[in-house]
Amino acid sequence: MAPSRSGESRGSVSVEQQGGAEVLSQEDALSRPGPVWLRRFGGPALSVLMLCLALWALYRLAGAVSYHQVGEYMHSLRRGRIGQAIVLTALGYAVMPLYDLFALSAIGRKLPKPRVALISFISYAFSNTLGMAMLVSGSIRYRFYIQAGLTTMEVAKVVLFCTISFWLGLLTITGVTLLLVPMPPGLPLAHAHLLLGAGLCLIPALWLLGGALLRRPIKLWRWDVRLPPITVGLRQIFVGALDWGLAAAVLYALMPGALVLHFGSFLAIFALGQIAGLISHVPGGLGVFEAVMLAGFGATGNHALSAPILGALAAYRGVYYLLPLCAAAVAVVIREARGLRQAALLSPWFNGLLPPFFAGLTLVSGAVLLFSGATAALPGRMELLSDLLPLPVLEVSHFLASVIGMSLLILARGLQRRLDAAYWLTLVLLIAGAVASLLKGIDYEEAGLLILLAVALAPAHRLFYRRASMFEVTFSFGWLLACATVLGCTVWLVFFSYQHVEYSRDLWWQFSFYHGNAPRSLRSLVGATGVALLFALTTLIRSARLRPTLPDDAELARALPLIKQFTSAQAHLALMGDKSLLFDPDGKAFIMYGIEGRSWVAMGDPVGRDDLARQELVWTFRERCERGGGWPVFYQVNPDDLDLYLEVGMSLLKVGEEARVKLEHFNLDGKSKKNLRNTVNKLSRDGLRLEIVPTDRVPALLPQLKPVSDAWLRDKRVREKGFSLGAFDERYLCRTPMAVVWQDDKPVAFANMLLTESMEEASVDLMRQLPDGPIGLMDYLFVELMLWARSQGYRWFNLGMAPLSGLQSRRQAPLWNRFGALIFGRGERFYNFQGLHRYKDKFDPEWEPRYMAVPGGIALPVVLTNVASLISGGLTGVVRR
Repeated sequence: MAPSRSGESRGSVSVEQQGGAEVLSQEDALSRPGPVWLRRFGGPALSVLMLCLALWALYRLAGAVSYHQVGEYMHSLRRGRIGQAIVLTALGYAVMPLYDLFALSAIGRKLPKPRVALISFISYAFSNTLGMAMLVSGSIRYRFYIQAGLTTMEVAKVVLFCTISFWLGLLTITGVTLLLVPMPPGLPLAHAHLLLGAGLCLIPALWLLGGALLRRPIKLWRWDVRLPPITVGLRQIFVGALDWGLAAAVLYALMPGALVLHFGSFLAIFALGQIAGLISHVPGGLGVFEAVMLAGFGATGNHALSAPILGALAAYRGVYYLLPLCAAAVAVVIREARGLRQAALLSPWFNGLLPPFFAGLTLVSGAVLLFSGATAALPGRMELLSDLLPLPVLEVSHFLASVIGMSLLILARGLQRRLDAAYWLTLVLLIAGAVASLLKGIDYEEAGLLILLAVALAPAHRLFYRRASMFEVTFSFGWLLACATVLGCTVWLVFFSYQHVEYSRDLWWQFSFYHGNAPRSLRSLVGATGVALLFALTTLIRSARLRPTLPDDAELARALPLIKQFTSAQAHLALMGDKSLLFDPDGKAFIMYGIEGRSWVAMGDPVGRDDLARQELVWTFRERCERGGGWPVFYQVNPDDLDLYLEVGMSLLKVGEEARVKLEHFNLDGKSKKNLRNTVNKLSRDGLRLEIVPTDRVPALLPQLKPVSDAWLRDKRVREKGFSLGAFDERYLCRTPMAVVWQDDKPVAFANMLLTESMEEASVDLMRQLPDGPIGLMDYLFVELMLWARSQGYRWFNLGMAPLSGLQSRRQAPLWNRFGALIFGRGERFYNFQGLHRYKDKFDPEWEPRYMAVPGGIALPVVLTNVASLISGGLTGVVRR
């Protein structure tokens, strides 16, 4: 079984969410309690600690066992027993879809059984082996079920149903076995099995009893949990127990005949070992499960029993974990090939899944090469090689295989970050690793795995579009820990495999076909370690990243052509000069951003017409934030660009709606425009006129406009804002045309104009009027501007965003939506939310949603405070107008 499955829980079968953070999310981004550093480093560090303890326990329990003895037992297994184990494995994976089918039935949804079986198989095959359930199994299920039409809440219910069934079956089969099957006197559990069995059986019994007696939901934090009826509970226990029973039968078929033990007693020890692996959170329970099994069977110090048990456990991991993983990889490759033939099937979610999928397989392939280099080749194959190859070829191939394995661990991170260079290097090294595996010991199993991955990776080049350097990629703490763990396990495996070898200086220089296994493994270990240290050193001495600075005139001049050609007039906000600019290497796009606290907030989408450059900039910005210890945030982004942020693992919050008037349909006809029509006609008769002042004449005009701006600020009792709003700054205003409303020879209102050369959109930013000016003055300004823009050939006029509009307060809506809807409806004291929406709505605009992209798992209130502080010019501006 897969200990990693315990990490999949995100919801419940019958739950009603009382809160949530995201509107759209690639993964579940609900914040969890506890310090950020503890959530980020505590889990991985604990897993590594448990793995180290397990390896130490294995060394103590099986110190007298040699690697050759384990290998001899594996090769002595009869084909009939291996075939029996494979058949039982197939039956076990055939049972696993029942988890999902029962879960779908419990929530009232129905999907085709073959589709559910595929989802279940791929999900469990990957999570069983890789152990990263939240990243692998959770992501696969989420994407497959979302594509099948389930909502996020329904997916959460399915996942938790499966997880609960998994645990109920494990506890039930373990407890019942301990109660009913007498344990042999020599085993450690011989005296405590009844008490332990009763305790384990109590939990499933309480689950069934609660389902029968409790009719009302139970309040757990922000969830209302309703226990399922007793019939559903019995289903959960049945499928879980059957799954675990078949998994135990696979290992039982591979155990040595010298271990005379009833299947019931064996099942109890097997289940307890899996529970220990689950609690440890070590991927696949590696080491922990083996140590418990050795101790449970009383094999400590028993040389004749320890080696066969370890051999059976190694064969079990190959049959129950690696074979299904290969089959699942083939299934995913076939699905991708079909998507390449039928482009409509290759949806964005699948594109987002493939790079992490290939990264995970590359990581596993690197580990396989390292572990293979740490162990001895089979004597029969080595004898054949001695007749075919000269010794130097064997020695170089063995060394290179381990170097390639370490390189693949590093390149896997580049694949996850979609680097083009990582893609090509990985392809080359996979083929080279396959050749080296054949030359160092005719390891056709490893070569086949590497070639299979290379064949699957070859047609996926378009997914790896980034041209950034590998040395610019940031390695997260978890990724570094994974690489260090694999390297540490390799060191342990070298010393475990050759613990009877006497180490000396001369050992490094011994070269032999039959007696050079230990020296070859030591030299390969040094080579792999050297690659890791060299890459770490190169990364550490890369050029330091300077603190972002505000742009000078040269940078603004460089940005201006991109701003003018962009489809959104909002890009002109870069000309304020209060935001740092991040350009791509070719100068085809840029991001404007500000920093407040730990939040690095980009204003809008990347500016530019080159899609690849914009994609790369999002990745670059995220990595720059990671190196600076910050949180990447994109504020007020367009729905058409959401894939840019979902692809890098960010979540999306709706922050409001933007009003855009389609100018070809705009006019003052009809009843709905009567008030606007009357206002414009009246003010025109009173002598008001609109003038569009070109950019070169604006500097001379500003002294006349400054009193208008000052009077407006005094009347509204507000101060200048920033970031997403313009301010009366001469350097900024001199870079854009100005719309001025004159009454006789006196300016009474003005607005700086944001105009795109693509003629896609026109807009205004800074708008000011005299407090004692004519009634309806701003209506007149907007109407005249829209009529002017239409006459010039512009397609849209952007009236700007209405914050928090369009958010729903339904019971099932996420917490952010309901909170935003509450503020929109009752927050007029702090900001004119509804009034602003009503004012813009009278021009009959088309309302388009706008989002804020945030990284998953962050403290959302802190980010929102940082964004508000940037816009308001400091925290005091948030609470003061």
